[in-house]
Amino acid sequence: MTSKKPDFSKEPSIHTDFTNNMTYGEYLGLDRLLSSQQRLSGHHDEMLFIVIHQVSELWMKLIIHEMKGAIRSIQQDALQPAFKMLARVSKIQTQIIQAWDVLSTLTPSEYMEFRDKLGQASGFQSYQYRQIEFMLGYKTDHILTIYQKDAELHDILEKAYRAPSIYDAAIEALFRAGFPINRDLIKRDYSVTYTGDPTVEAAWMDVYNDVKTHWDLYQLAEKLIDIEDWLQQWRFRHMKTVERIIGFKMGTGGSSGVNYLKKVLDHRFFPELWDLRTKL
Repeated sequence: MTSKKPDFSKEPSIHTDFTNNMTYGEYLGLDRLLSSQQRLSGHHDEMLFIVIHQVSELWMKLIIHEMKGAIRSIQQDALQPAFKMLARVSKIQTQIIQAWDVLSTLTPSEYMEFRDKLGQASGFQSYQYRQIEFMLGYKTDHILTIYQKDAELHDILEKAYRAPSIYDAAIEALFRAGFPINRDLIKRDYSVTYTGDPTVEAAWMDVYNDVKTHWDLYQLAEKLIDIEDWLQQWRFRHMKTVERIIGFKMGTGGSSGVNYLKKVLDHRFFPELWDLRTKL
């Protein structure tokens, strides 16, 4: 059976003349986007490696965009718009996690065919991932030295490093709602990684013990838990994919590879929100 060609005459409203109009490809800048996959080896599977990482970086760009908006909304006590943005972040995270399933089709033998072409380049150096970590509150100053080569990029990360995280914004929202939060936490030195405070724990306990009264703050807490949960699942899939492809070799960027990735699984961004689950 032969398939019929589409008859555009039956759809007269479809635009076919773009002599003076912008096309889909032009709007998305597809010429630049699709010409950015430049293999450094002749190996077929290097294309997979490049595309997976570029797609993940695009999703991270959107996460940063949504997180910035959510932080601003929380700071303005406009929690409903923040919920929408944070829900979107969680959905994006599921897409990035699934990308590891595609990358895991790369076998050790195939990767070894072009791994040396990466030099010292590594996902460890992803500045967008570091920006996301900073926005979630994990502040590590030694990371900034990686980006000294690019002054503009270093400045972006320096600002994110010193800016309040989304959890700082949430703690300040608790304070504005009347909870007796330790005042040292309000407008604190945001470049220091937050590790926990009894007054914050007590406030979240009150929220969870009286959900009807504090429904918006309760929703905010659960949205944050969603994001951390998905991030840890991303980290776990990252670690297992690396182990599957290169075992316990050192990473191209000089890290201990799988051993390093296992260590970061122990970090918690929102400690009180996890601890209260045991204490409720």
